[in-house]
Amino acid sequence: MPDQLTAIRAALDAVVEPELERTLDDLGLVRGVAVDGGRVHTVVALTTPENPTAPELAQRITDALGGVDGVSGVDIEFSVLTDDEREGLRRRFLGDPRATAGSTEAHGHAEGRAVPFAQPGSTTRALLIASGKGGVGKSSVSTNLAVALAARGHRTAIVDADVWGFSIPRMLGIHRPPTLIDEMLVPPRANGVSCISMGFFADESQPVIWRGPMLHKALEQFLTDVYWGDPDFLVVDLPPGTGDISISLAGFLPQSEVYVVTTPQLAAERVAQRAAFMAQKVGLEVKGVIENLSWFTGDDGTRYELFGAGGGQALADRLGVPLVGQVPLVPALREGGDEGEPVAALDPDRHDLAPAVAEAQRVFAEMAATIAVDLAPTKRRHPGLKIV
Repeated sequence: MPDQLTAIRAALDAVVEPELERTLDDLGLVRGVAVDGGRVHTVVALTTPENPTAPELAQRITDALGGVDGVSGVDIEFSVLTDDEREGLRRRFLGDPRATAGSTEAHGHAEGRAVPFAQPGSTTRALLIASGKGGVGKSSVSTNLAVALAARGHRTAIVDADVWGFSIPRMLGIHRPPTLIDEMLVPPRANGVSCISMGFFADESQPVIWRGPMLHKALEQFLTDVYWGDPDFLVVDLPPGTGDISISLAGFLPQSEVYVVTTPQLAAERVAQRAAFMAQKVGLEVKGVIENLSWFTGDDGTRYELFGAGGGQALADRLGVPLVGQVPLVPALREGGDEGEPVAALDPDRHDLAPAVAEAQRVFAEMAATIAVDLAPTKRRHPGLKIV
């Protein structure tokens, strides 16, 4: 019995909590374990009373304990962290909101806590997806690119920084708000991507009428008051144009890589270049161009270049960067965005995928591979190396 109990406790401790993505042992959530014959009874604390991931956590616990020799059944009782315990988690991950400005324990960028992704020890690559104007499918590209990066096994998060035209939660298939643990926001996740968006805090039918300082503060909170963990990629869907938000993010994330989305017509390319030039003026590196709506393939297999041709390559040549990919015009991209089923999340081995849909999926997979491997920074930041 002692050996079996040890094995049960080890299996339980190793279960990863779905929201914070840390083990139950690391979070201190296991409150008790008892064995009666082959049946295990365990008490595990949830971070919040209405934790939406409780069913998933229960399944993970059941699966883990079911693999231990001699276990014939699992009973799970959920308790809830106390207010003090939730405060302890928030202090551990984000710091102390009562600390004085400049202290390493300060909570939030404005109070002195730096943006975590901008620190020398951060290994997260921030990808800013920009466009010169609206209507080019930038958010669709951002969503599917993030999903494609996650599909490659990368820990991926996305910030919907288009505060006037927020749409990423719907496109990802997220239907619940972030979880609040004390004063720490835990972003919801779908299709392998964690997301924060103004859409969680504003009525979808009401306009966001904010001036620059309020937008700046909202972005600060997105980056510093949210528990992101340590993602490999942070995709940021910028609003179109060259306004306050783009300038603020240049200060928050000075190591960001900018990818400009345009459409094939040359007139659009001239507009898109303004976003690229703005990025360069504020010290950000433009790493590539993505052309959207490149062509439509008819049922007969004929390609129709409905919006012209050559704009993406012309912009890439003008900027001296690669054309990362050309995304075809596929109705399934729009439908997937409306229904929360991104094309990039579809099973590539499905035999019922239409050729055009499979082509779009392949394009996003190839772009993710290009960005992750071919366009990876040559100078790597290491978490153990810091200048003090």
